[in-house]
This record gives sequence, C-alpha cells and structure tokens, in this order.
Amino acid sequence: MDMSRLKLRLLGGAAALTLGAGAAAAEYSLTILHTNDFHARFEPISKYDSPCSAEDNAEGKCFGGTARLVSAINEARARTNNAILVDGGDQFQGTLFYTYYKGKMAAEFMNKLGYDAMTVGNHEFDDGPEVLAGFMDAVEFPVLMSNADVSGEPALAGKLAKSTILERGGEKLGFIGLTPHDTDELASPGKNIIFTDPVGAVQAEVDKLTAEGVNKIIVLSHSGYGVDKRVAAETTGVDVIVGGHTNTLLSNTNERAEGPYPTMVGGTAIVSAYAYGKFLGELNVTFNDAGEILEAKGEPLIMDGAVAEDGATKERIAELAKPLEEIRSKIVAETAEAIDGDKGNCRAGECTMGNLVADAMLDRVKDQGVTIAIQNGGGLRASIDAGPVTMGEVLTVLPFQNTLSTFETHGKTILEALENGLSQYEDGAGRFPQVAGLTFKFDTSAAAGSRVSDVMVMDAGAMVPIDPDKVYKVVTNNYVRGGGDGYKMFAADAMNVYDFGPDLADVTADYLAANAPFMPYLDGRIAAK
Repeated sequence: MDMSRLKLRLLGGAAALTLGAGAAAAEYSLTILHTNDFHARFEPISKYDSPCSAEDNAEGKCFGGTARLVSAINEARARTNNAILVDGGDQFQGTLFYTYYKGKMAAEFMNKLGYDAMTVGNHEFDDGPEVLAGFMDAVEFPVLMSNADVSGEPALAGKLAKSTILERGGEKLGFIGLTPHDTDELASPGKNIIFTDPVGAVQAEVDKLTAEGVNKIIVLSHSGYGVDKRVAAETTGVDVIVGGHTNTLLSNTNERAEGPYPTMVGGTAIVSAYAYGKFLGELNVTFNDAGEILEAKGEPLIMDGAVAEDGATKERIAELAKPLEEIRSKIVAETAEAIDGDKGNCRAGECTMGNLVADAMLDRVKDQGVTIAIQNGGGLRASIDAGPVTMGEVLTVLPFQNTLSTFETHGKTILEALENGLSQYEDGAGRFPQVAGLTFKFDTSAAAGSRVSDVMVMDAGAMVPIDPDKVYKVVTNNYVRGGGDGYKMFAADAMNVYDFGPDLADVTADYLAANAPFMPYLDGRIAAK
C-alpha cells in the first residue's frame, strides 16, 4: 500500500482513514459485524459477566445472550446492503451448556446467526481435535487457522484450512485465521499439531491470496491485542484484523476501552469487542479499487436491556437448558465433614472452603511452576454439607464462572496484594485473601497498609520469608487478576499473564473428586497476631 496517499483523521470520535486528493472514484463499502470469546454465554449475563437471573433480565439489568444477538445482527444487517459476520474464536467453554453439548449448541446458533467465518481459539481444543472436527462438520461456514501444521492430525488434516475466499457485493474477500502460538500449552490439541509464529503464517497466506487476485484481506485473530498490533506492523497486505483471546474492548466512547475502535497500525484496522456476547462489533470500511482502506469507522454495540430478545431463540435456549439440571444434580465427590464457606469466616481468617479452593487452584497449575495461590474470600458464596457433593453445590459456592489466571509478579507486589486483602477487614470485605503456597500473620489493630507480617513462601521444599525483589508465579481467578476487589496491583505488575484457564468450579470439583472422601482442614496458614 502507498502510505503516502493516506492520512489519519477522527470522525465523530472514531478513528478513521481517508485518502488525499487524487483518490480513485471506485469504492467498495463493507460492514464487518464481529464477536469474540463468546464462551458459551447463550443465556444473558450480569454486569459482572456472571449468570443473570430471569427476574433481573426482565428488569433490563442483564446483557448479551444469543437471543439479543439475533435481534441486533438482524438490525445491523438492515442498516447496510453489504455485511459479513465473523468470529474471533473461543466459542467453546465457560458454562454448563458447553459441558453438556460440547460444540453442538455453538454450531446450531452460529448457523442460525449466519456467520460467514471464524478462527480457531485455544479453547476450541479443550476437548481435543476430535470435538473441534465435529463442530466443523456441523457449521455452515469455514473455520480457519493459518499458524499451525495439522497435516499429522487425522481429525483435522485436509479439513482445517489456513485461509479462504468469499465473494460479497461482487468483490473477493480473503480471510485468514490465527490461534495462539502457545495453544499447545493452553489447551489439549494433542501432539500431532505444530503451532507456528503468527507473522510468517499470515504473510504466507496474504501472498497466496494476493496471487489469486484478492486485495481485501481480513485476519480473524485469536492471538490477543498485542500480537494483533505486531502482525499489523510486521506484515503487508492485511486490511482488517478482528481480534480475540485477550477479551479486549476497543471503543471510542467507553472509558474502560484499551484503545480506539478501530486501532490503526499503518493501514491496518484492528477491532475487538470484549467477550461473552456483551457487545456486537460493527466496523464500516470503505476500500478503493486497489483494496486500500479509504475509511474505517465504527463502535462496539452494547447488548443491554434495550436490545430486544428474539422470542424463538429464547425458547430454544430454555429447551436446551433443561438437561443441565442433570449436571447440577450429579454427584462429583464426597466430603467427610462439612466444608465451611461462611461469609463471616472466609472474610475474616482462614476457612476450610478457602483452603480447599486455593489448594485446588494451586494443584491444577503446579506443573507450570506456579507456587502461590490467592483467592478472594468474597468469591466463596456458600458452605458444603458433609456427605455426597453435587456439581450444583460446587456451583453455588463458585457461581461467577471465574477462570484460573496465572501470571508472574514480584514479591513486593504479593505483599501489597495481601495488605489490600486486609485493608477493609472491619467491613467484612470480600477482598480478604484465602491462600495456598504461602502463610502470613495479620494484626487488625494496625493501620490499613501495615497489617500483614511474617509472610512465608515455599522454596525448594521449605518455607522461607518472601523476597520482595524475587519474581514468583501466581495463580488466582481472572476477576482478582484483572484488579477486582482492589487487587489493582495484579493488573499493573503482572507478566506472562494468562487469564483464561479452566473454570474455577470445575477445578474445585475435580480436586474434590481426586481427594474423596475429602477431609476439610485448617493448618494455620493465616493467623491473627
């Protein structure tokens, strides 16, 4: 692209590109509707991205849900004569709908919504390549992944394309898929798939598409905002990148946005619409006859109570929800004694539910070198009685659909986090930290910010004082890692972050089952001075 012909301007607060004088008269306009990281949120969600009750939904307090997306997408298509609908990956995993139906329910509703293409997210591999292959058999659109060699995987060889060409409005559009380079560490793709760096993979497909006469190229990227910017900067010929993986909200009006919509890197427009169906991305792009962007503008549309739910879709989801009661009643483990998740106890000191959940988190990721777990007491919502334990009971304790989040941070940041956890002790605040892999003492008579002492961590098989300058590997839930409950230090000083691990309720249920009959215990890891 001749970048000297392009100049950047702002239109109504939206980032846009416009050509200077001498532009060719022929123009092609395209509306790109997009979603990413839907994670089986077929039913509406709350403002906290957790389940939302029917009562709250009726009062207009909920967001998202497939029934709203049906209405919003129909309305968006009616506003333009040339639209496509694409997805940035991770349709799989996140609710009981996926646990029960795997990819079948996602395929049914993506077909109903009329998607044109999607990329493979890492969670599409959570149950192995066979489940992904079954999903691909069921959908009526191409599923793409350019940065992997699947020729050695029988379930996907010859089926999973790197790119494709679709015709819209008399023009050829090229689509390229991307998945995380480290998908083999994040999911269960098996040993037969070789993942490669995104830049080289994208450029190879751009060159292939260009040779076939395609000059309008869209990358569907489940690689994260940072990687998307790198791909845009280090490749040529990419016009639009529809992002995913980091649940990034790009917007020109939302104060929580991580960047403008679209984010322009050279002549490439990058868009992303947060996650969970809470927004529908709508990017309007105008190209010249050389395939260069003349203008790119838009905004993610909030799927709030003002968006009507499609009645037939809502009824179908309710029908599909009925068998989930079987999962909720399924016995997953047994506990020898009651596990104490009382609010008053878990927000004031060590409690047996806090030990269970923190230990379960640490056990799940210890093979990654993680040595410390921190769980906010407010995330524990109930106790579990002695005897058989159902999945419904576990979900009552951990109802927020939080995921495991792993990262690296300094010892001084962990100390700051513990102080935050004790800073509102008098109020019974939910930020009180339940922990594993470390011990500490606290003094509530001291001023907030100086209440924690004697912090010890496991090192080479022995408990030693925490080193403020050392980097530790930590696991928490995605809410805390993102700064929830005052843990903003984890959002600021976190390296090698991955916020989208398995569901915390599933992790806890698995740990209970592996240790059945579970014996709750206190071991003095948290002590008042």
